[in-house]
Amino acid sequence: RKEYVDLYVNYTFNKSVQKPFEDFMQGFLRGCPARNWKVFFPEELQVLLEGHTTFDWHLLEKNVMYRQYKKLDQTIRNFWTVFHKLPEEKKKMFLAFLSGSDRITSYGLECFRFCIADPQVENPDEVSPYARTCYSILFLPR
Repeated sequence: RKEYVDLYVNYTFNKSVQKPFEDFMQGFLRGCPARNWKVFFPEELQVLLEGHTTFDWHLLEKNVMYRQYKKLDQTIRNFWTVFHKLPEEKKKMFLAFLSGSDRITSYGLECFRFCIADPQVENPDEVSPYARTCYSILFLPR
């Protein structure tokens, strides 16, 4: 039985995927030659390819810029109060809404900047917050 299980596991996890994996590796190495990524530890390469997945949300708040707002405006204070009470998954959803991704590049959160701007609309109660993901701008009505 043990030999059968060993052979089955080897086939399932190694032999059956060998050709697709070799094809993937060949394409990957064309785009990212091994000499470029062998300098990284596996954990560093993972962050480089996937981005950061854990965050210091207070650092995000510290790095934000404001347009037509000041840090102590009531709207901004309310925004950050509500934001910090959100569960982790909702905060990541906000990040995806803002930037198009729920991850931060390998540079890390200390280099990530976004802007909160007042859309300056006539009736702010009729406008929902929206984002320009290419520029990481959140338009937050008063």
